[in-house]
Amino acid sequence: MPYPLLHNGPVHYFARLAGEQRITLEGFDSYIKQSYRNRCRILGANGVMSLSIPVVRKKGEKTLYRDVGIDYTQPWAQVHWKSIVSAYAVSPFFEYVQDELEPFYKKRFTFLMDLNMKLLEKTLYLLNLDISMECSEDFAELSGPKDHRSYLPMKKGAMEADPDFRILPYHQVFMDRHGFQPNLSILDLLFNMGPESSGILRQSLKASDQQSS
Repeated sequence: MPYPLLHNGPVHYFARLAGEQRITLEGFDSYIKQSYRNRCRILGANGVMSLSIPVVRKKGEKTLYRDVGIDYTQPWAQVHWKSIVSAYAVSPFFEYVQDELEPFYKKRFTFLMDLNMKLLEKTLYLLNLDISMECSEDFAELSGPKDHRSYLPMKKGAMEADPDFRILPYHQVFMDRHGFQPNLSILDLLFNMGPESSGILRQSLKASDQQSS
């Protein structure tokens, strides 16, 4: 079943991806406002912050995700990158990840889906996960436990929908001030844990215990 295509998706999302060899990404569903489609959450000096991409779409009408544009009349890319640098400049793997991600905040993408696709490809590379990807050719109507869209909710606070996902704490730059903050953007895991990130993702699914036993 198709996976949703998120923007620097949360740890839960990538924990599910880490167990796949081939995935189909959904592009024919309706765009959902205020979701992980166009935003992600990171941990900075003042706590968890949400980075949101302004989008362009027809008002009052349902718009397919693949048709949603990016609004570059607002300096969101500069703001996002500045926030990321501020949050992770002292993280253990900042230099390792910085050069790989910074170009995405300097290049312009017409459609949100294109940006998210390229970011996903780069992130899987950084995680050393060899997963082939393709986009859906239409919208799949099926639902239930085999539909990844049903247990990968688009918004904050819904990771409990996946009974196999568990939170594995790891070191975060500002956890001495704010405690461990779970299920942030994959950026948080990469900057803080680097090459260990993929192992943490695989251990975050209870099913991995069954496979190793």
